[in-house]
Amino acid sequence: MAAISFLGDLLQTISDRGRDLISFGRGDPARNADAGELLKLCEDLISRRGEASGVALARLILDRYAVLPAPERLAFLRLIAAEFDADHEAVDEAIAAYRADPTRARLGRLHAAAEPRAQELIRRLNLARGGTLALVRMREDLFGLRKTLRQEGADPDLIDAADSLDSDFEHLFASWFNRGFLVLRHIDWTTPAHILEKIIRYEAVHAIQDWNDLRRRIEPADRRCFAFFHPALLDEPLIFVEVALTGGIPGAIGPILADERETLPIKAANTAVFYSISNCQKGLAGVTFGNFLIKQVVEDIVREVPSLKTFVTLSPVPGFRSWLDRERRADAPQGLTREDVETLRLLDRPDWAADKAACEAVRKAMIPAAAAYFLRAKNEKGRPLDPVARFHLGNGARLERVNFLGDTSANGMKQSYGLMVNYLYDLSAIEKNHETYADLGTVATSSAVSRELRANLPPIRAVALAEAG
Repeated sequence: MAAISFLGDLLQTISDRGRDLISFGRGDPARNADAGELLKLCEDLISRRGEASGVALARLILDRYAVLPAPERLAFLRLIAAEFDADHEAVDEAIAAYRADPTRARLGRLHAAAEPRAQELIRRLNLARGGTLALVRMREDLFGLRKTLRQEGADPDLIDAADSLDSDFEHLFASWFNRGFLVLRHIDWTTPAHILEKIIRYEAVHAIQDWNDLRRRIEPADRRCFAFFHPALLDEPLIFVEVALTGGIPGAIGPILADERETLPIKAANTAVFYSISNCQKGLAGVTFGNFLIKQVVEDIVREVPSLKTFVTLSPVPGFRSWLDRERRADAPQGLTREDVETLRLLDRPDWAADKAACEAVRKAMIPAAAAYFLRAKNEKGRPLDPVARFHLGNGARLERVNFLGDTSANGMKQSYGLMVNYLYDLSAIEKNHETYADLGTVATSSAVSRELRANLPPIRAVALAEAG
């Protein structure tokens, strides 16, 4: 940490000196600017050779961007998307030169010519102190621009340019945030308060109600929390996972999050349950952290608690309710029998979950429907509709168990009628499961789940990704 702080101070010194070099005629570096003026500064930045002035100008651009009102930010990103493409004439010349003499050197020049200028701009902006986090936030704004352009029915070329700019961000972030730079930290009650506050704020699966709720999740001996950090974002977690050490595979989240519960002696724990995984930085969407996090946490916990033999999730099913409602109201429902459709009309009763008889009837129809949802309902790429399923199956997990009314909270009922699932991370089968899923789309499944699938149902149509959610 001391070395990082020294480097940051050094960069700040360079930036301060460079700021003096370019400040004449620029006015207050932190004053507001419009999108057009900011674009000119960006053109200036990528044409400069001096390190000190480049660092200072990058900071100046980010400072001014930070105080722009939202419409001007979107206007600026629209300009960058449109103006900072590759030099097409240079690309044509490089292609012709390579075709005439296909050497490695000319291929390198072609590669350099084909790179959008936006990538070089992003790299240079990253020179500024705090530049990495500022760029992550800038990409969040870019998500808003892309949505706005589609809603406006904008020129397809401009939409493509904005999408390409997003790809430039993702390409560079994938390098800057690769596993070699990530630091795993154990989050406990001694972790600095400002980081704990962010854990509360960023929790995306099971909301943390207050400090007491947080303490129940991280202080007891049978609870753990781990987060990945990056040296350029020292106090900003990238992703974190909450873990419960239990005496078996749980089927409901309520007992895990209960206010009053008995702490399990560590010697009695044989199962590590990953019950919440939260990505913290929206601007890093598409950059993979979760698979590394789970594998690293498993290694660390096993060293600490050798008695652990089973590693599972207790996961939400965010796409299930929308899929089920769509199918049971369709003229030709898929994944459900007509009898299932009739039984599941009980779901339209507000109090169905409080009625024991209704619950049992719904369970008998819903579990087979859930099996069809996971095993047969696919998106246009041949993958499961559910995003959480795609994540864990892609990491080599196995669909182990479907849990009826595993989450009876308001959010759990809203997104899945309370359904939850366990994904099992069998350390001896992870690589095989990952490969068969990646190559063939095969969903590794326990026999218990496979047996629930209704026989003789017709194939389920593929659903577009935008529809699947």
